[in-house]
Amino acid sequence: MKKEVKIGLAGIAALLVLFFGINYLKGINLFKPERYYYVDFTNINGLAPSSPVFANGLQVGIVHDIEYDYDHPGHVIVGVEMEQNMRIPKGSYAEIITEMLGTVKMNLVLNLESDTYYAERDTLEGRANAGIMDAAEKELLPKLAQILPKVDSVMASLNRLLADPALTNTLHNAEQLTSSLNATSRELNRMMRTDLPKLTSNVTALTDNLRTISENLKEVDYAATFSKVDSTLYNVKLLTEKLNRKDNSLGLLFNDPSFYNNLSTTAANAASLLQDLQEHPKRYVHFSLFGKKEKPREEGAK
Repeated sequence: MKKEVKIGLAGIAALLVLFFGINYLKGINLFKPERYYYVDFTNINGLAPSSPVFANGLQVGIVHDIEYDYDHPGHVIVGVEMEQNMRIPKGSYAEIITEMLGTVKMNLVLNLESDTYYAERDTLEGRANAGIMDAAEKELLPKLAQILPKVDSVMASLNRLLADPALTNTLHNAEQLTSSLNATSRELNRMMRTDLPKLTSNVTALTDNLRTISENLKEVDYAATFSKVDSTLYNVKLLTEKLNRKDNSLGLLFNDPSFYNNLSTTAANAASLLQDLQEHPKRYVHFSLFGKKEKPREEGAK
């Protein structure tokens, strides 16, 4: 073979490899039979050719081409290649989903209750699914716009609070309070280690004493004791009754004023006699060493 022919064949082979390689990278298998459908959308949200098409979470095809429907302005026709065995029931529709990272994919929502199927190259209804990003854009962003002024106000208030000297004093007081609590905790620990065992032993001793007293009280004959108390109270009652009567000395003493006055007079005379005896003992006792009697002193003698 001539050199030019070899170069031509090599070029043709390179073009074939390039063609099949590009289609392979796009997910198009030229040697696998496929079904072709159309989907009518009003907004494709950035859907691109070779984007995957899913059904129940499994990829069943790819987007082959996208064309604007000039006959029906506002509509976009998307050509979709499906696997040969993939049959779409009537009433199904396709939706475009925008994911978190901004990637766009097509998802088939199949009407599994239908027994009839779309024919190849039929047109399906296309819908736009809000997705997370669209919902965030429509719902979250307006709320954020309302919250941001409040956040600015809160931050300004927080800055004023942090700049207030009272906060520093409060933190200082809190530090002192924490130190006091630590000291109190250490003191409590010391008391738990030293004083509490002594207190516990004293309480134990007191409990033992109370137990002993209780056991002793169990042995007391309460019936006999109360009987003796009743007898004593009865005797006291009899004594009180006798003291209130005048048929006895104690009764007369407590109840007869003349008897009391006589006793008082007698006591006064006895006291006067004893005093006179102390002052003039010679009037009552005569004693002489030689037996001579002293003449009685005349009345009025000094």
